[in-house]
Amino acid sequence: MARPELDEGYRQSLGNRQVQMIAIGGAIGVGLFLGAGGRLAAAGPALVLSYAAAGLAAFFVMRALGELVLYRPTSGSFVEYANEFVGPWAGFASGWMYWINWAFTGIAELTAVATYVAYWAPGFPQWLTALISLLFVLAVNLLSVRLFGELEFWFALLKVLAICAFLVIALAVVLLAVDVDGGQAGAHNLTANGGFFPNGFPVVLMSLQAVVFAYSSIELVGITAGETKNPREIMPKAVNGVIWRIALFYVGSIVLLSMVLPWTAYSAGTSPFVTFFGALGVPWAADAMNLIVITAALSSCNSGLYATGRVLRSMAGRGEAPAFCAPLSPRHVPMGGILMTATVFLGGVALFYFVPKRAFDIATAVASLGVVTTWATLVYCQLRLRRRRLGSAFPMPGSPYSNWLTLGFLGLVVLLMPLADENQRVAFLCLPVLAAGIAIGWKVVSSRRAGDAPPPGADLPR
Repeated sequence: MARPELDEGYRQSLGNRQVQMIAIGGAIGVGLFLGAGGRLAAAGPALVLSYAAAGLAAFFVMRALGELVLYRPTSGSFVEYANEFVGPWAGFASGWMYWINWAFTGIAELTAVATYVAYWAPGFPQWLTALISLLFVLAVNLLSVRLFGELEFWFALLKVLAICAFLVIALAVVLLAVDVDGGQAGAHNLTANGGFFPNGFPVVLMSLQAVVFAYSSIELVGITAGETKNPREIMPKAVNGVIWRIALFYVGSIVLLSMVLPWTAYSAGTSPFVTFFGALGVPWAADAMNLIVITAALSSCNSGLYATGRVLRSMAGRGEAPAFCAPLSPRHVPMGGILMTATVFLGGVALFYFVPKRAFDIATAVASLGVVTTWATLVYCQLRLRRRRLGSAFPMPGSPYSNWLTLGFLGLVVLLMPLADENQRVAFLCLPVLAAGIAIGWKVVSSRRAGDAPPPGADLPR
């Protein structure tokens, strides 16, 4: 069973307004703002199929999370659920894989910030931009959870306004058949320049890893449960809200991006939204969108420090993470875990210094392994919850069939990685290393626990 004392010390400072926006912010990230450009250039309009398939999986993951949260809200989230419904080893493994996810996601976000700033100041050292960004989000997380919630509220609000502005303008451009960059916008762009599958269907499958990364962070709302007022009332609304956002923001954006410009107009390393507004002949709009995507990247990096700090504290309370991750600072934030993740982010700045052109793709590919593990853990824990007949008032639709369908999809994503590009192969080859590291770590933790256990009969009266 979980240990309720692991949630003690936190202040329930997050209200409905902030949690709703954190949920939205988790559903709109740099994977869409930056990564979609390169994927459109590779897969063409058929990329929308990848987003739809991954979106369906994300929907089931969120509903599994919702049922678990209503069963028992906790800041340990899926780590606590894995520990309870699968076993202590599962909580240990899922917690560290989640940390791997955010460690490399943060590196990707910092890389994205540097790329976006270079749009305006190409001569400024990009590694220095990444370092300044890291120091900013670190300061926010160390001050207070209230400040984190407020910053995420405004970051998420900017992202939503930007996406909504794009959807309205792009829809108008399509309906009015406006000339954009020498060509006419319209549905014909979905099949022009080589057809709907210009580079074949296999390329669409190979894009699944990047698309799954784009949906990462949606599970963050579950970690906020331990610091949320009235979680049983607020959480179902936040979880349900992710569903229509996925359909509208992700699938809708990819469809419209494919219609306003030929897929050949997009490229890796440039936000497709910036490309669109630049082609529309509104340079200030492109600059505004570039500013928005910078906030999106900072938002995700900010959320990564928040999430890993809480998860590491939960694990440290069981002796599964360094002891310095357990105490709360005088400001009621898990400072040790936050600083530990920030140190890895700092290493990412070095990675960007040495391999700037590949840093983003390598980081997102490795982070995807953590995303898949986290999602699979949530879906499987909900399955075990049902088997114990402990379901909540917010049941996951289609369970257990939807569970196995989602787990099969996540397995396919991993199996396709070595067949894709070089960056995904690097990430796939990291799997044995990660598995060995987690296995060794668990053996050390288990041995320590066995050594600390009292001898048989020690508790019996003499």
